[in-house]
Amino acid sequence: MLDGVLFFPVTPFAPDGSVDLKALADHVRSGLEAGPGGIFVACGTGEFHALHPREYAEVVRTAVEVADGRVPVFAGAGGALPLAQECARTAQQAGADGLLLMPPYLVQGPPAGLVDYTRQVSEASELPVIVYHRATACFDVASAVEVARLPRVVGFKDGYGDLDLLSRIVTAVRRAMAADGKEFQFFNGMPTAEGTVPAYRGIGVELYSSAVFCFAPEISLAFHRAVTEGDDAVVERLLAEFFHPLIALRHKAPGYAVSLVKAAVRQRGLDVGGVRAPLVDPTPEHLAELARITEAGLAVCAEVAAR
Repeated sequence: MLDGVLFFPVTPFAPDGSVDLKALADHVRSGLEAGPGGIFVACGTGEFHALHPREYAEVVRTAVEVADGRVPVFAGAGGALPLAQECARTAQQAGADGLLLMPPYLVQGPPAGLVDYTRQVSEASELPVIVYHRATACFDVASAVEVARLPRVVGFKDGYGDLDLLSRIVTAVRRAMAADGKEFQFFNGMPTAEGTVPAYRGIGVELYSSAVFCFAPEISLAFHRAVTEGDDAVVERLLAEFFHPLIALRHKAPGYAVSLVKAAVRQRGLDVGGVRAPLVDPTPEHLAELARITEAGLAVCAEVAAR
């Protein structure tokens, strides 16, 4: 079972457009030293949508080698059913500990189709699967319970943001899992998840993905510590002075949930290149704003640490 801050590395690209595996290894190693509870590679922040299957295999293998068993490594899998199944097999061969099942591409199937999609991908390997509830993979209460009962499905990550629906899903799935005697975890998977952590914790969802951990683990860990220790003053300061401004900047262009993270990693000293089309890199004006926001967050952390 996972715990702590979950690290979602970016996928670095070299100037010629290829995957920069050395930069990826450095990125994962640096994040690992900061102390995450798990690594989720080639997922949303890692531009899963933009990777060739060969690149995907190299990215997962690199993360697994660097982690060296110190924390679990989950790999993204998704898109067209045959591709998702191939990703599942590839991730297992590369030594991953589990899968994050990304949504199917373009079409949104009905709940019964999503359950069948999840079942077929989960049966393609022996890896545990976390289902991602978002975009073209939106479950209702009954289908969420059904996928939770699939033997290899161990978690449900919400990136949809309907707390009323999620509350009902959490209650129903937990009751079903208690009856089945199965361990199961829920995750907050909203973009810049820290902004909604207080709300999600209110319905019993404490785990969350942290894109900020990629470039400012100090801020990410300080927020997690404040949340878990009930330090509301620090939580509110970090929300007001860092996370909410970052979220406002993220809303200025589609895809900035990834582009800004990559840019911030570069600003903090590791050249991970830009994003692949159709995403775009931040404008100079937005890069300057991003730097100011990061500086403000680090200043709050320094003040808290000096107490």
